[in-house]
Amino acid sequence: MNAFSIGPLMFSPDRFAAVLAIGTFLASAELLARNVDPRFSGWSWRAGLAFLIGARLGHVVRHFDSFGAEPMRALAVWQGGFLIPAGIAAALAITLIYLRRQPRLLIWTSVPVAAAAFTAMLVIQLTAGVPPTPLPSGTYHALDGSAVAPASLTGKPMVVNLWASWCPPCRREMPMMADIAAANDKAFFLFVNQGEEEATVRSYIEAEGLALGPVLLDGLGRFSRHYTTPGLPATLFVGADGRLRSIHMGEISREAVLDGIAELHE
Repeated sequence: MNAFSIGPLMFSPDRFAAVLAIGTFLASAELLARNVDPRFSGWSWRAGLAFLIGARLGHVVRHFDSFGAEPMRALAVWQGGFLIPAGIAAALAITLIYLRRQPRLLIWTSVPVAAAAFTAMLVIQLTAGVPPTPLPSGTYHALDGSAVAPASLTGKPMVVNLWASWCPPCRREMPMMADIAAANDKAFFLFVNQGEEEATVRSYIEAEGLALGPVLLDGLGRFSRHYTTPGLPATLFVGADGRLRSIHMGEISREAVLDGIAELHE
């Protein structure tokens, strides 16, 4: 499964697992607050916030070279990027501080933690992997006037970005994607516009001063249907054999793109 949609909101499987795990953690802690000790209510919010902040800071420190050039991007949590061990360490520290005078309550904290972990693992296991879908058949008109057959673009790992100029997350990530595509020699980048006229696409690229690789015009959204992606942007990581290896739904970070390329070579 590529994504979960709830109304206008779209979640990748890992983010959906995180949302459900957080909800399970808070709900379990609230049950403890009502039936064991009311302090569990305050503890759960503090521990949950500490986990999120610690996990994010851990990710930023781990990729300091990347974030050093764009420090404000550390606040772009919607792009993803959390170091789980760092989050666990931060939550544990808050737990020990908050319940330091109530050691008997420490044992109970394992209940919401275990419930959250079980929920996250269950969702991840049920949604693990994507079908090895081959590149779509047929030919597409490229912005440079050529005709491109995606199925023929095999022999090298590929990053396929599905985007549109009306999509704010697409616009935010596009300069970063263009930068990696220009500096990277480990994967071929293919930008596939979904549903827009050639003049619109050309105008946007020229106005933004983007130097992109091949830009395909997919006016009918055949790529989105082929890979069953429910929204934009979508970043597809395709192996050298032309088969899909993984999908990232929603805005993607520089670190996630580089990690995805590295995984294509494993």
